[in-house]
Amino acid sequence: QVQFVESGGGLVQAGGSLRLSCIVTGSPFISNTIGWYRQAPGKKRDWVAAISSTGTTFYADSMRGRFTISRDDAKNTVYLQISSLKPEDTAVYYCNTLRPDLQPWGQGTQVTVSS
Repeated sequence: QVQFVESGGGLVQAGGSLRLSCIVTGSPFISNTIGWYRQAPGKKRDWVAAISSTGTTFYADSMRGRFTISRDDAKNTVYLQISSLKPEDTAVYYCNTLRPDLQPWGQGTQVTVSS
């Protein structure tokens, strides 16, 4: 079973940046497309971006430009770089495959952006 451990969140001022990390264990990491998701307070969880096993990247339309997803296969880790942070980016960020109904979610990492 695939497991996800997210980290790197925190409290930042608007305009700042963060790099989130997701360590993936329990599965051949290299064969998985891994995505980042986020859930703002009182809202449903939304897909943000994904990266395939070959490094092809995909972004939700509203996330293009400020979000960059990358992966380090040697470390079984997927990253999400967020720049020019806005208060509306405040959310818990999670990673999972593109079939999140098949794997349990990790604990997520909280990103809070102050104005």
